[in-house]
Amino acid sequence: MGNSTSRKVFVTINTILLITITFITILPIIHIISLSFSSTQAAEGGLVGLLPVQFSLKAYESILGKTSFYKALMISVKRVLIGVPFSLLCTILVAYPLSKEKNKFSARKVYVWFFIITMLFNGGLIPTYIIVKSTGIMNKIWALILPSAVSVFNILILMNFFRELPKELEEAALIDGAGHTSILTKIYLPLAKPALATLVLFIFVFHWNSWFDGLMYINNIEKIPLQTYLQQILTMPDTRFMSADQLQELGNASRRTNNAAQIIISTIPIMIIYPFLQKYYTTGLVLGSVKS
Repeated sequence: MGNSTSRKVFVTINTILLITITFITILPIIHIISLSFSSTQAAEGGLVGLLPVQFSLKAYESILGKTSFYKALMISVKRVLIGVPFSLLCTILVAYPLSKEKNKFSARKVYVWFFIITMLFNGGLIPTYIIVKSTGIMNKIWALILPSAVSVFNILILMNFFRELPKELEEAALIDGAGHTSILTKIYLPLAKPALATLVLFIFVFHWNSWFDGLMYINNIEKIPLQTYLQQILTMPDTRFMSADQLQELGNASRRTNNAAQIIISTIPIMIIYPFLQKYYTTGLVLGSVKS
């Protein structure tokens, strides 16, 4: 099969296709990086291609040169450190019982429909804002975590993963006297590393990229997350805390270079964490769990 003509044609076409897709994916990223390191005149004149033109760090200096940037960065880091484990815990505690059969959890169908309905119908922005305000978490880190703590999409992913695990594992553990807590922590979660890694990446990206909730629920500029801070710089810069030199620099700044620098800064944490989770995607899910 490896020496047949049809196989060689398939491999050749497949290689060309993958290389083409790779270039289509990488070239825009290279252009954004080059744009962020180019001068205002070159960026606004459309002279930047795949290499920086008139190398400049002004875009990064305008963003990184403020103490408010680092305050917003720490808020985002705090949000991720609290939000990711909290959301993952909520997802696990919901997905595990919903993965059981009806004879083991009679109310399973009721709860499944309860969560699915929330995917189809949303209360809207105003009711959500009223709830957040009524619970007293406005201008607090929990306003960025609690409203989005439970994702039905993530629950369905983990629930279906648990349902695919061999039932013999749970039955053997029950015979040995293990309870549901032991089964979950010692059997299900170790086998669910690929699914958990996927959910960690999803939740991390959501919390890191989210800016609208910070705009809605945080009124104190000292407590806004990084993405909200960058969004305000690009759309409605706050000139109250800027010196005369910074105001002049803002007037001379290029929106295109600033946008490019914002994209690069925002993607660095995701590019750092992704390689550590990538290995779990190709790991055997239940390899060696059940022996015949």
